[in-house]
Amino acid sequence: MITNFNRRRKKKSNLFVDPDEIFLDSHNLENFDRQQFEGRIEKAISKKTILFLGVFFLITAFTFSARLGYLQIKKGEAYMQRSENNMLGKVIIFSDRGIIYDRNGKEIAWNQKTETTEGQERGLDFPMRKYMTPGFSHLLGYLSYPTKDKSGKYWQTDFIGKEGLEKQYDEYLKGRNGAKIVETDARGGIHSENKVNDPVHGRDLTTTVDSRIQKQLHIFIRDFAGNNSFRGGAGVIMDAWNGEIISAVSFPEYDSAILSRGEDKEEINRYLNDDRKVFLDRTKSGLYTPGSIVKPFFAMAALSEGVIDPYKKILSTGSISIPNPYFPDKPTIFKDWKAHGWVDMRQAIAVSSDIYFYAIGGGFEGQKGVGILNLEKYSKIFGIGEITGVDHQGEKGGVIPSPEWKAKNFKGDPWRVGDTYNTSIGQYGYQVTLLEMTRAVSAIANTGILPAPHFVKDDLAKEAEARRIEKEFSPEIYQVAREGMREVVLSGTATVLRVPYVEVAAKTGTAQVGISKSRVNSWIMGYFPYDNPRYSFTIMMESGPAGGTAAASAVMRQLLDWMNQNTPEYFD
Repeated sequence: MITNFNRRRKKKSNLFVDPDEIFLDSHNLENFDRQQFEGRIEKAISKKTILFLGVFFLITAFTFSARLGYLQIKKGEAYMQRSENNMLGKVIIFSDRGIIYDRNGKEIAWNQKTETTEGQERGLDFPMRKYMTPGFSHLLGYLSYPTKDKSGKYWQTDFIGKEGLEKQYDEYLKGRNGAKIVETDARGGIHSENKVNDPVHGRDLTTTVDSRIQKQLHIFIRDFAGNNSFRGGAGVIMDAWNGEIISAVSFPEYDSAILSRGEDKEEINRYLNDDRKVFLDRTKSGLYTPGSIVKPFFAMAALSEGVIDPYKKILSTGSISIPNPYFPDKPTIFKDWKAHGWVDMRQAIAVSSDIYFYAIGGGFEGQKGVGILNLEKYSKIFGIGEITGVDHQGEKGGVIPSPEWKAKNFKGDPWRVGDTYNTSIGQYGYQVTLLEMTRAVSAIANTGILPAPHFVKDDLAKEAEARRIEKEFSPEIYQVAREGMREVVLSGTATVLRVPYVEVAAKTGTAQVGISKSRVNSWIMGYFPYDNPRYSFTIMMESGPAGGTAAASAVMRQLLDWMNQNTPEYFD
């Protein structure tokens, strides 16, 4: 056993390889995995490498230990106080509201960043709304800005449209606010912030309005009212075919920026106490007695009912009288504004003969009238007495006098022929808006289409639809009304609109207002160009002196002259 043990020790200490071991795996030489170093002689890691790695790990461990000691021992108390005093808060990133453009791409309502001096003074962190002026307040409206409570936190986080297009298209214009998490200390200093989500910009809005005409028409109405003692005024210009509103002006107006900020209490109180009704949009919410501008529609009614031939003449001596059943010796007198002599339908429209329309409206002597029920019927055919459905809030519909209406408003007082007479010249209880009259005259211009008025060029405003009424009248009837309105300009009550650069058809009106009838509303309504109608218009100057000579037609003349120089494309 000793011999065998010694033999094994000798064999273990033998440094040489036995021949049989050399060829032990020689048959597998080609299958060595060279990437794993099989079949290759391995080399031991050097002492220098081991030393280098050891030093590197020692330095790293020392660095981390030193920093940890600094934070926990030397700065531990400071960071503990910071963790106790600092707060994480969610901060709103306000989105930009959509920009409102006119039909030519001009900004009429836009955002101004608060890096301005004004914004810094007020401590704002959201953009402020800016508006084109003058003449755009009722059109655009105003906003309510995001609002803080006494602790400085926002209880209202959105911009809210309050009037005008800002309100009508509020959901479309407003974006979506973003947010970020901010770490602040007790003094309000910001230590870190991380954005949670980005704000989304509101969508832009393109209107049908031409800002050049809008602004200039407002200036003309404002100055004319001031120079001629009118209480206010308004004007509408519209595409007579598709209902695009080119201009809608209401005077007086407020300042949209002042109402949006809400800080100038003195000026806001002046608005509230102004007896001219600064906040009333006279184009769609103001109801006014129309006077003689209804006459073309009632002329068409008389022709449609066959009560008169357009060539038949009626004598206007300045007044007519009818028996008074209560006082036989005191007949009721209905006056014309002047004696016109013998006039046919076209001439009656041109000179605005009241007696002619008394006769065809309520009848007189041998002339049959259409009657009050037909006056109401044909008014409604032209959309008078109803809202147009315009994409602008607060619209009102007009009032057409009728026996039923009188029974509700004047109990116990029966309908009389005199009420029919007054209704036939647009007086008595007749009330309209400028917008519905602009739509009505469009149907005369385009031969039977009541367009749907709207302020926005895309499909957002298609709530109302155009209505076709061409079958209610023959083409000849439309032509009589058009020729009568053209004669108004050529030789009648609106010769001031007889200009060389565009042919205009129109109808004037003067409506007495007030208990003493000492004030009047002055109207002009019509369309242009005459031979190829494209645009309809209505201008009303509110509550001026009854004895004055100033009329709304003068405002329209100023606008036509200005357009000829600055926007002649509308006359092509």
